[in-house]
Amino acid sequence: MRKTAYIAVALIFVLPISLSVVRAEDDNISLSERLHDDYGVEALGFAETRWGTRMVDDENEDTLSLGEARFQVQLDRDFDSFQIQFKGDLLADAVTEELEADIRNLSLSFSPSDMVDIKLGRMVSTWGTGDLVFINDMFPKDWQSFFIGRDDEYLKQASNSIRTGLFLGDYTINLVYTPRFQGSEFVSGERLSYFNPGAGQIVGQNMIMADDAPDAYFEDDETSVRLSKRFGGVETALYGYMGFWQEPEGMDATTGKAIYPRLNVWGASARSPMLGGIGNIEVGYYDSFDDEDGLNPYIRPSEYRFLVGFERELAHELTGGFQYYLEMIDEYENYEQTVAPGMEARDEYRQMLTMRLTKLMMQQTLTLSLFAYYSPTDNDGYVRPKFQYKLSDNLLVDGGFNLFFGENEHTFWGRFQDNTNAFVGVRYSF
Repeated sequence: MRKTAYIAVALIFVLPISLSVVRAEDDNISLSERLHDDYGVEALGFAETRWGTRMVDDENEDTLSLGEARFQVQLDRDFDSFQIQFKGDLLADAVTEELEADIRNLSLSFSPSDMVDIKLGRMVSTWGTGDLVFINDMFPKDWQSFFIGRDDEYLKQASNSIRTGLFLGDYTINLVYTPRFQGSEFVSGERLSYFNPGAGQIVGQNMIMADDAPDAYFEDDETSVRLSKRFGGVETALYGYMGFWQEPEGMDATTGKAIYPRLNVWGASARSPMLGGIGNIEVGYYDSFDDEDGLNPYIRPSEYRFLVGFERELAHELTGGFQYYLEMIDEYENYEQTVAPGMEARDEYRQMLTMRLTKLMMQQTLTLSLFAYYSPTDNDGYVRPKFQYKLSDNLLVDGGFNLFFGENEHTFWGRFQDNTNAFVGVRYSF
C-alpha cells in the first residue's frame, strides 16, 4: 500500500508540470492561455512535494511526519452579473497512505444591489486582528497541517457557508451562516501525539481520541457576524458568534467520546497606524453556555480573552511583530472544585507572548522568517523558523522546523513536545 502511495506521489507531481509546459504545436500557447483566450477562464495552480521527519523519538508515532505530493488548480470565470470560483486540491499522502481530494473554494458570487454582496458555496472565511492568534475568528482551522509543515494556506479550512456583506454608509455588516457545524481539525493522536489528561501522559496512535461532532443541518449550525466602521484611521469592529467550540472541549461521560459543547463568543477589535507601525487590540468573551456556572467537570468553562499587538519595519527589509495574549477563566473558584483528584488544574490566568520576524534578502528572492510563542505562566512555547527561496518565477523551495517545548506535559504547548520536526518542500507554480 505504501508503494502505491509513493507511485501516486510521483505521478501527481509530474503530471501537472507536464501539462503546464506542453504547448500546442500549431499556435505555441499553453493550456492556461488557451482556457483564457477561448473560454475567459483564469487558471492558476501548482504542484508540490513536501517531506518532514520527527526530531524527537516517539514510540507511538511514525518517524515520517510529512510525505506528500499535492496538485492544486484554481479556475475563476467572470460573467456579467456573477462570478464562479473553484479551487481544489488532490493530495497523495505517504504517511496515511491515502489519496484525498479537497475542495477549498467552489462558490458563486453576485451583488443584487449596490448595498449587498452575496457569496454561496464552499469557501475559506476569516477576520480579526491577531497574527496566528484567533479570538473572534471562529472559522475552522487545521493546526495539525501547520504543525507538520504544510503551507500556511492550509491552516484555514473551508466550510460550506453563505456569506453576505451589507454596506450601510460608513457601516458594514458581514454575516457568515454555516448550516452544518464543521469544526477544526484537531490533534487526535493519529498523526501527532498529545497529552491525555485521563491517561496522565502523552499518547499517540496507541490512544487516538474519538469524537462525536454535531452534524444536523440547520440545527447544529453556526452564525458569525461582524459590524465594522472606520473612525479616521482607526478600523473598529464588533463580533458575534453562535455555535460550538471549534475543537472538542468536552466529554460525554457515558460514551467516553470527546464532544463539542455549545459556545457563544462576543468581542470587539481596533487597528490603527501608530508609532511608525500598526497597532491592534482585540477582546472576546467565550460563553460556554452548556456550563454557565463552571461546575460541569466535563465541559470547558467560559473565558475572557485579550490581545494587543504591534508591528513595524525594524530595518531595511526587516519587519517585526509582537503580541501579548491573556486568557482568564470565568468563575475560577467553581472550576477549581470540578478538577478531579490527581488531575492538573489550569491556571486562572494564562499569558502568552508572540514574536514574528521577517527578513527579505537577495533581491527579495530569499525570505527568512521566525514565529515564536512563549507562555511565561506555563513556561512552554512553540517556535517556527522557516526559509523560502524563489529559484525562478515558477519554482520555489522552502523548509523549516516546528519546535515544541514545555516544563510540563499537560500545558498548552507542552502537550505537543514530542512532535518537534523538520520539513522541506518544492513547489512548481503555473
